[in-house]
Amino acid sequence: MGPRRIVCLTEEPTETLYALGEQDRIVGISGFTVRPAVARKDKPKVSAFTSAKIEEILKLRPDFAIGFSDIQADIAAELVRRGVEVWISNHRSVEGILDYIRRLGALVGASERAGAYADELRRGLDAIAAEAATLARRPRVYFEEWDDPLITGIEWVAELVRIAGGDDVFPERAAEPLARQRILADAGEVIARAPDIILGSWCGKKFRPEKVAAREGWEAIPAVREGELHEIKSPVILQPGPAALTDGVREIAAVIRAWAGRRGG
Repeated sequence: MGPRRIVCLTEEPTETLYALGEQDRIVGISGFTVRPAVARKDKPKVSAFTSAKIEEILKLRPDFAIGFSDIQADIAAELVRRGVEVWISNHRSVEGILDYIRRLGALVGASERAGAYADELRRGLDAIAAEAATLARRPRVYFEEWDDPLITGIEWVAELVRIAGGDDVFPERAAEPLARQRILADAGEVIARAPDIILGSWCGKKFRPEKVAAREGWEAIPAVREGELHEIKSPVILQPGPAALTDGVREIAAVIRAWAGRRGG
């Protein structure tokens, strides 16, 4: 039932299909895929975030391609013109990720397994939230998705920060779906919001806390004064799939618990 030869243009459909036991349907993956590790070894890599090897994809004879957001609109359009059915998801929240898993499961005839998996992920989030509720104080958290220009975290990241026990300092920007709408024109905005913790996940490159701490005026930020600058690696937080709801949120929760522990909370 459903498509038999799927090209996954981003990582989250690959991780989800493997989790559902439907990996044999996958014939091509994103070159940025790291989860699960076996996928990178077993499947041809045919796309990036904004580009794809269209001719290589067509050689795989896909009957379905799955991508994410406006970032991959041009890839999707070309595949459609070449006769490939394409699903571009556009989920931006925790609930959206859970619903995505259920919808993808339904597409491949694995509705029951997908529902059970989404429920399992939800229980994990509830457990983290319950533990976070015992903290004596919630830190203010600035999540930096890119450094030049400064881009703050997307909606699911802000939600996971809250689940883990913190409060995102730019909630109004997290609600904006496009990265360009989350650009900080003035780095002084971060200083004014005085985060207790800075989390960095510079998509595709290593977070450099020493560079962040050296920004003009940032020595006044509590997180910088107290050395609370931490990297959350992109593959576990910046893809809207299972990784963010498991390893990603757990890493954030660990940082917040350690911060609270140093303050007797």
